[in-house]
Amino acid sequence: MIQKNGVFLTVLFALSVTVASISYTFYQLYQTNRTKHIDSMFNKYSLISQIYHTFLLKQISFPIFETNLAMYDLYTIEHEAQYRQITENGVLLKENSVSAVEVNRHIALGAPYQNLIVNHIHASMLQYHGKIYFWIQSAHYPVLLEDRSSEPYRASNLLYAYATILTILFFSFGLIIHRLSPLRRLRRQIAAFGEGNMGVSFHMEGKDEIALIARELEMTQNKIRALMDSRTLFLRNIMHELKTPIAKGRIVTTMLTDPKQQTRFQGIFERLEGLINEFALIEEVSSGSQSSQKKGEFRLIDIIDEAIDMGMVESESVHRDIASSVTIEANYRLFATAIKNMIDNGIKYSPVGSMSIRMENKNIVFVNEGAALKKPLSYYVEPFTKDHPTKDSFGLGLYIVSAILIEHGYHLAYERRGDENCFLFIPDARMNLRGRNQTK
Repeated sequence: MIQKNGVFLTVLFALSVTVASISYTFYQLYQTNRTKHIDSMFNKYSLISQIYHTFLLKQISFPIFETNLAMYDLYTIEHEAQYRQITENGVLLKENSVSAVEVNRHIALGAPYQNLIVNHIHASMLQYHGKIYFWIQSAHYPVLLEDRSSEPYRASNLLYAYATILTILFFSFGLIIHRLSPLRRLRRQIAAFGEGNMGVSFHMEGKDEIALIARELEMTQNKIRALMDSRTLFLRNIMHELKTPIAKGRIVTTMLTDPKQQTRFQGIFERLEGLINEFALIEEVSSGSQSSQKKGEFRLIDIIDEAIDMGMVESESVHRDIASSVTIEANYRLFATAIKNMIDNGIKYSPVGSMSIRMENKNIVFVNEGAALKKPLSYYVEPFTKDHPTKDSFGLGLYIVSAILIEHGYHLAYERRGDENCFLFIPDARMNLRGRNQTK
């Protein structure tokens, strides 16, 4: 899943990283601006402390105290319920403490400190319902002041900029996904074409790179379709043209009076007809046309019996050590053809004219006595290769077997065990032989 959507996930990851980075940057900027705004408002604290301390020393009366505060838009909250509600529920923005001696140093530098009433002053800046309050506390007279000239920090401009940038990012992301969406459709079309659907169309409107690729694929598809039609027509014609004289030759052969010559010519025509059939099967396997044929689950012993009938060999020449419960998912005709070729080779190159088939775990093993292969197995799965040119063979048997096995998810292997040649059909992880596999 991840591999199929790699481009989309990459773009999504880039968007996530970008949004996270911008969000963190704006959050830090918000914290910095808010702190600066709070510090700026809290600068009134020193002025309030001086006025408040002067009032505590009874140097000014309470009306003058309120008048001095009003000059800076500061008004006392005298209602008891409101006072309690604000001090209990307000959000603390900043606080500070100072002694009366320290305050007095700024307002009465020549006064004798020993005559001062040392009083600890604690100031808190609160925010409640969109308003700023200074809560001045001391042992003598706490007071709550409303600052009507200051407003809480509002990040509306910052939020607007953040929302604008996010909108641009998401719009860009949507535009990129929209521009890449034809790639998904193109991938599905290519997959359908690869599975043999020649009617799929790659046509796509537009002038961008994806549309250009689609048009190139459309042109390539048309060329491939033309080549396949030409090959099919050629094969049909040549099969017809070859089989017609072979049929006539076999009829003429029956008119020969010499039995030896008659047998010789019949063998020649049978070999030619077998060669044509092998050519047809090679074309079917290599073109992948058999992929569209339905596969089913069959008993392996039945497929082997079909292969024996196809090879027209004596049933006694093939010893079968296969449990009847073993089944395999395969194309019945093709898999029987592969087994038939293995039986043909096993009997043909065996000095005793027989061979055996058995199961080893999930491997199908074909065993015959005879000389070991002189070259690696890869040499023999190539077309038109053989060790014994005098034998009745066209060098296509193992090539066809290998091609059929690949189509079924198997591979062909060879082992030399003592005096025996062992050819193995080994399934890969996708295949499954069902039933009880017996090795006797």
